[in-house]
Amino acid sequence: MSTIGIVGLGLIGGSMAKAIKFHTDHAVYGADLNPDTMALAFASGAIDSELDGGNLGECGLVLLALPPEALVGWAEANAPKIAKTAVVVDLCGVKRMICDRLRPLAKKYGFSYVGGHPMAGKEHGGFKNATALLFSGASMILTPEGDADAPLLERLKGFFLSLGFGTITYSTPAEHDRIISYTSQLCHITSSAFVKSPTAQTHMGFSAGSFRDLTRVAYLDEDMWTELFLADADFLTGELDTLISHLREYREAIGAGDKDRLRELLREGRELKMTAGGT
Repeated sequence: MSTIGIVGLGLIGGSMAKAIKFHTDHAVYGADLNPDTMALAFASGAIDSELDGGNLGECGLVLLALPPEALVGWAEANAPKIAKTAVVVDLCGVKRMICDRLRPLAKKYGFSYVGGHPMAGKEHGGFKNATALLFSGASMILTPEGDADAPLLERLKGFFLSLGFGTITYSTPAEHDRIISYTSQLCHITSSAFVKSPTAQTHMGFSAGSFRDLTRVAYLDEDMWTELFLADADFLTGELDTLISHLREYREAIGAGDKDRLRELLREGRELKMTAGGT
């Protein structure tokens, strides 16, 4: 993996490039449609060369950091140029749709493929917000097939740990999508809906940490998150139904002035928080 290609140099891809250059001696070839991003990547030393069809075959590892539809489109267009000895890892936030499309390509053209999802991010995207330390202590999720090559997975584990990741978590694509619909997607939708209250425009001087924490991820890339939400619609709608049901319980207890029921609901939430953890 002496030469690593990265497609998409936004927050995740750009941070991958910076982390690789900061922590390792690998060469990084990068590609992004935005010329300003490419200029910043070169100027910051995050990439050594532009990744294109001519040098894609030199890469032992190719990281795909694009929204779902663009990621699949790039893979389908460029799969014949990927070396048969190479490993492709996508970094997308949904796995079933991506794995279902990329695994057949890998088998057809002879390269290795493993689905991936780095559990790190910021509310502000783009290369300008990328940092070499974004993944410090984070979990890197991998979704290999059942017959995946064990030595390959060990190499990937060592590589991602070398970038600062704290743990490597293995999952199936379906289990990943089920859990991520709750731990990530539902949080973004809840935050987006929460800030639509008219009171959100008049809160200055009346808000502190709880408001800041709940509204942080409402600042999102609506194009990318629309794709992610719809690709995981079955699991996500189930989580939304559960949340709406619980909110209705609170609404009914407060509206009825039912002190005992409200106290019970709050106690249940506190106790579940203690057992579920906060990270």
